[in-house]
Amino acid sequence: MKHPFFALFPLSAAVLIAAGCNVVPAPEADMTRHYVLTSPAPEPGPAAGSLRLGFHSVELAAYLGTRDMVLRNGSNELVLQDYARWAEPLEAGIGRILRMQLASAPSVGRVYPQPFPLDGERDYDISVSVLHCEGGTPAGMISHPSARFSAVFEISSVGTNPKVVARKAFTAPEAAWDGHDYSRLAELLSEDVAQLGRDIVAALPPAAEPKP
Repeated sequence: MKHPFFALFPLSAAVLIAAGCNVVPAPEADMTRHYVLTSPAPEPGPAAGSLRLGFHSVELAAYLGTRDMVLRNGSNELVLQDYARWAEPLEAGIGRILRMQLASAPSVGRVYPQPFPLDGERDYDISVSVLHCEGGTPAGMISHPSARFSAVFEISSVGTNPKVVARKAFTAPEAAWDGHDYSRLAELLSEDVAQLGRDIVAALPPAAEPKP
């Protein structure tokens, strides 16, 4: 006669196999959220001017070259946000807003993005280096997070011997942020980039008088 243990083995094995099917956890929902910088609607103005501008690709501080949104804790600590990411390269979003600001300026007739066309004559070239574009907590403080944005721009003549005709460091006022709403952080940084665009427009030299 078979021992009861062996008689129960097939049933026990079936129970274990069925239970094993439930051991594998269900896949978790992807909690990653993606954000973009938004450009303001261009203000209506007079007919396009005559300035022809070349816009160089935006340069970022090396630590900003990531799709993760960056938070700065104090002066030196950076925290990359795995679940809050830029939907496009940050330099592309900043360049898009700045080109739109320039193209809508009354004095500007054309903005050429880099690489510049061989048959497109330009009056000036514009370059932008972004130093900060992040959420941050001031050094020595555990609260009061804010949006931080700063950059340097140059306006240069073109030709075989280009010269810098305007150079300015831009630092946006730090705007309060709750530290959690990344959509709001993207909105605040968008406003800062738009203000940088307005500063570049204000620094543009006047168009050269056409030769008779």
